[in-house]
Amino acid sequence: MANGVWIVLQQREGQLPRISFEALAAGQKLAAELGSKAEAVLLGEGVGLAAAEVAKFDLAAVHVADDAGLRVYTPGAYIGALAPAIKAAAPAFVVFPHTYQTVDYMARLAETLGAGLLPEVTGFESSGGGLVWTRPVMGGKLQSKVRVKGEGTVLVSVQSGAFPADGAARGEAAVKPLAVDLSGIEPDREILGYEEVGGDTVDLSKAEIIVSVGRGVGGADKMASVEALAKALGAEIGASRPVIDNGWLPRDRQIGSSGQTVAPKLYIAAGISGAIQHLVGMKGSSVIVAINKDPGAPIFTVADYGIVGDLHEVLPALTEAVQAAKG
Repeated sequence: MANGVWIVLQQREGQLPRISFEALAAGQKLAAELGSKAEAVLLGEGVGLAAAEVAKFDLAAVHVADDAGLRVYTPGAYIGALAPAIKAAAPAFVVFPHTYQTVDYMARLAETLGAGLLPEVTGFESSGGGLVWTRPVMGGKLQSKVRVKGEGTVLVSVQSGAFPADGAARGEAAVKPLAVDLSGIEPDREILGYEEVGGDTVDLSKAEIIVSVGRGVGGADKMASVEALAKALGAEIGASRPVIDNGWLPRDRQIGSSGQTVAPKLYIAAGISGAIQHLVGMKGSSVIVAINKDPGAPIFTVADYGIVGDLHEVLPALTEAVQAAKG
């Protein structure tokens, strides 16, 4: 009978991205729901400092597979390391961050294990004696509710922004070596290197404050108040799809199901109606402030604070208030 929760964290060159801590928060919440304590798993070579960082969270243990064959990610090596360990421990769930990397190998790992696969979940709740999971379908246009059938281990990936990283509980965990044998694993990929996004491309997922605008801004020539508030707050500027489609801001500023998924500490949505395609990209934000002339705009249903008014009047007032608060 499967039991417990494992969390497989993603790292590169010893650095843990925010989504790994989001997966940590999700795994802790899931373990608490099952009446247990989660365990983390870290793969790599020379990842002692990253393991020590993870050990500062409330976990039963941090299992570290330290091997030269795991220095860079390849699907064969990761599956070769994880499959035997998961079979031996038989956790009920193994939680992963939903990234390009995990999408690359999770299905193969599930097939190797004969495990269930539940990708890109955004939440879960107890219902009828079991868990009901929420995940996007049709490019985020709809949200589906699903149950897992059968028994055994289930692999789950969590969507970026769905479980805030700040929700991960601190504590103290023991770091334990995870024995791996990769001698029989044939290299199935040669990693030539990594390239960061170039040019003026912006990674909004790293921003702590975002001022985002929608169609209500009125045009590319009416962005001054948005830019002024963003400057005052030290924020990045984001946008809903209509702004991008109209060419008012570049494509890398788009937030939503067909853009970036973000979870900043503060998200200001100005002139954004709140279509589901946009909401799935930002609803994990810690604090959401919505500004819209329409009091019935869907964006207000997810907002912590709502301001009914013209953004071109509200934003300058907010900018003045921020500047005054800074002295």
